[in-house]
Order: sequence, then C-alpha cells, then structure tokens
Amino acid sequence: MQRSGPLFASSVLLVLTAGAAAGQENAAPEALVLREGATARQALVGIARDVVVEGEALSDVAALDGDVRVRGTVSGDVIVLGGDAVVEGSGRVDGDVFALGGRVIAEPGARIGGRGVSHPTASGAWMALLEGPAVGTSPWDPLVLGAKLALVTAWLALTLALLAVSGREVVATAQSVREEPFRNFFLGLTATLALLLAALLFAAFTAGLVGVPLVVLVVLFALLLKLWGMVGVFTALGDWLAGRLRASSGRRRAAGTALTAAVVGLAVLGAVKLLPWVGALVWTIATLIGVGAALDTKFGRREPWFETTG
Repeated sequence: MQRSGPLFASSVLLVLTAGAAAGQENAAPEALVLREGATARQALVGIARDVVVEGEALSDVAALDGDVRVRGTVSGDVIVLGGDAVVEGSGRVDGDVFALGGRVIAEPGARIGGRGVSHPTASGAWMALLEGPAVGTSPWDPLVLGAKLALVTAWLALTLALLAVSGREVVATAQSVREEPFRNFFLGLTATLALLLAALLFAAFTAGLVGVPLVVLVVLFALLLKLWGMVGVFTALGDWLAGRLRASSGRRRAAGTALTAAVVGLAVLGAVKLLPWVGALVWTIATLIGVGAALDTKFGRREPWFETTG
C-alpha cells in the first residue's frame, strides 16, 4: 500500500489525544476557539470538546460530544452530535444548523441563513449507530467484556470475508483512509447525521407502509458503510503501524498482505475497545473516518456515485 505517513500519523495522534482527554474525569478539555479577527478556510472539528467561533469560518463547523457556540460568522453548516448549537446575537450562520442529541439555540439578533434542525432526545441514537448499544452495567463486568470480545471476533470474521471477496476494493478504501483521514472524518460525520435525520423524518412524516421500508433502507445503507469502512480503517492502521516498526528497526519493507495489516489493525483497536469510554470514543472516530472513506471511494471502486451526462 502507498504510504502517506505524516497525515495519517496526525490523525492517529488526534484519536489518541482525544481519548486521553476523555479519560480525565476532573479536567474539562479546552475548547477549540477561532479568535476574533482570525479566518479559518478549512472545516473546524471539535472532538469531546466545545468549538467557539469568534472570527470567520469559511467552511463547516462541527462538534462531536461537545457544543458549538457562534459569535462570529460561519459560511457553511454547523453540525453537532451530542451537544448544543448556540448562535449568539452577534453570530451569523449562512448554512444549516443541525443538533442531534442537543438543542439549536438562536439568541436575539442571531442570523441563520438555512434550516435549524434539532433532536434533543436522540442523545444515544447516533452513538448506537456508530458504536453499538450500551449494556448499561460496569465496563469491567464479565458480560460486558464478553460482549466486546464477541464483537471483535465478529469483526475478524467480516474482515476475512471482505478481503477474500473484494480485497482490491478494501485496499483502495484503506488508501483513502491514510491519504485523507481528516476529510473522510468530516464526510463521515456529515453523512451519518444526514442518514439519521433522514431515518427520523421517514419514521415521523410518512405512512407506515412507505416509511418503514425507507427507514430500513437507510439503516441498511448506513450499516454497510460502517462495516466496509471499518475494515478499511483496520487495514490502514495495521499497514501504518507495520511501516513505523520497520522504520524504527531499519529493515526494508517486507512483502506484507492486506490481510496481515487488517488483523494487526483490528487487534490494536480491539484492545482499545476494552477501555471504558475511551474505547467508545476512539471507535466512534474510526467509524466516522471509515464511513467517509467508503463514500469517498464508492466502496473502493474509485468511481463517481452518479453518472454525469454532457
């Protein structure tokens, strides 16, 4: 596989840093702040912390398990999963404002150019799609640990099956994970929110005979994106770790296989999954990257989703 070490290494460090911050129960993580007079041309994403926009954000702003507070200008959309989206009186959002598991709050004088959509009671819905249902008992309970080990075993079976049937396409998705992890993360975050909102709207505003099949199709598509994307993440992570080990030992690149890389990556993420709370956060971030990579590569086929006619 092609190497793009610095960018992928940065994403791995982002995941580990977020996980470490999440594990500190008594220390609230510092907010990501775009100061007044500053301009951000790329998307701003806060993971397990708040995002405050005092300056000008020319792209989208998102927070995962945190709030977004807009005092300046956002030219794109504001997306919040597990928190509130607050547009203060001096704030302006040209696009849409979405809050799943939180509220959309527009203070007097605030300007929102697009839609404002919130679903405060869906705090667990996005987490259930990304990470799986919570058992609700102690994280070290034998039942919980057994369930997590069973899930890792199921992931191993799925990885073996996908690589046997569509190994080349999985490798293509893994390359996208390594080359553009941050872009894929934001793409996956946006797509997950869109799919969840679509399912909620279908369930709420369409008749049963029509709405139920549509909801099932949305859920199946989201699940397929997650399963395919995570195998790509396993492969990318294992290949990156193997490259780091070879570089540290001074050995030449050996003729490895995608299967070996995927098993190594799954073993590492499987071990992280056993950690309370941190494991869920890391797997959520990995899932969003994987979903974005699956969409970006059209399940590894590297072709447009829709044909254009001249």
